[in-house]
Amino acid sequence: MRIVVALGGNALLKRGERMSADAQRANVRVAAAQLAAVAAGNDLVIVHGNGPQVGLLALQSVSTPQAEPFPLDVLDAQTEGMIGYMIEQELANLLPQARACATLLTMVEVDRADPAFQHPDKPIGPLYTQANADAAARAKGWTMARDEGGYRRVVPSPAPTRLLDLRPVKWLLEHGTIVICAGGGGIPVVVDEHGLHTGVEAVIDKDRSAAMLARELDADLFVIATDVRAVYLDWDSPSRRPIVRANPGAFGALNFARGSMSPKVEAACDFARRTGRRAVIGALTDIEQLIAATAGTSIVADQVGMDVGVMSGIVSGASAPIATGIVTG
Repeated sequence: MRIVVALGGNALLKRGERMSADAQRANVRVAAAQLAAVAAGNDLVIVHGNGPQVGLLALQSVSTPQAEPFPLDVLDAQTEGMIGYMIEQELANLLPQARACATLLTMVEVDRADPAFQHPDKPIGPLYTQANADAAARAKGWTMARDEGGYRRVVPSPAPTRLLDLRPVKWLLEHGTIVICAGGGGIPVVVDEHGLHTGVEAVIDKDRSAAMLARELDADLFVIATDVRAVYLDWDSPSRRPIVRANPGAFGALNFARGSMSPKVEAACDFARRTGRRAVIGALTDIEQLIAATAGTSIVADQVGMDVGVMSGIVSGASAPIATGIVTG
């Protein structure tokens, strides 16, 4: 089976956790153990998030005296190499020597007229207090938005239109390689007036890029692994309930947090709708069960309406709002 797995940035660096190489390595090691358990007998493509990491690099870049800050596309590339290296190394330590892993720096084309450039909503970097957020907005010209527990910087998140490095991804898969690519959604590039590609100040949502990649690779299953066990109805209520299985159209009456769960649901629904195959959203620690359709929220085109379960556990530390409202009819 060919599986594309999108690993959330918050699944690799826990909310509120200190951003350090040691913390990142420890979380990657846990993620690698989960991925290694499902690698045997499957083609595996891994797309990772980079929101906390690219935000930290951006903060460090603007804080370095007498240095020109690096643009976000360059920092996106840096996180692809940094996180991909850790995932590749930890996976290789767990897999048979015959199974190769490769990290591929991946450019993803976006439309320079995408309205997202005028409406930044993708959260990156650490949490700020309101006072510190206001100070950062004044000093650095950043757009800040309320996030769970504080404020974070938000940047444009244009829709991916084309993966420029699809051929090497396919070649690696044909030779039995586990491929780590499109990290952080890929390096955002546009076509300029001369027909040349150039980087832009943005962060592409990794779930949208992963869904596009899963379609292009004719994947059998698209997994979005995050830090919550499912998509929930009435998330903020003690009576919240997990969505077990749903048709893509059943999500239309629900509201989701922009820049966090909204693109996950949209990406999973898009893959299921356009391919007729299953997408699933759930906890990284449940990945074997997600693949077996015994955990998480499965989204399938042939499902009638939505099946909702009873209250179930939530991964420790998870705090992102998921969904509010109830499907009727």
